Amino acid sequence: MTPRTLSLGALALVALASGTAIAQTAPMDGAKPATEKCYGVSMAGKNDCAAGPGTTCAGSSKMDYQGNAWKLVPAGTCTSIKTPKGMGSLSPAKA
Repeated sequence: MTPRTLSLGALALVALASGTAIAQTAPMDGAKPATEKCYGVSMAGKNDCAAGPGTTCAGSSKMDYQGNAWKLVPAGTCTSIKTPKGMGSLSPAKA
């Protein structure tokens, strides 16, 4: 075998391996990964929605970790997200 043939073979093997790794991270049925609304974890202006009275929705939170603004996070992770104001919550903070 020539060095060129070996290089092409190695390149093909790397391409196949990386394709397999990418395929394993995506859902097999094309469904989106499960998410949940997590309140109090978004930065100012980075919320997905529900930022309280006087705001219009996505990107409208006025302060970091606003308790009534939520961000979509992977399902089952919200209450383990630690912020300077406490942990993420599955329900909005009382005003």
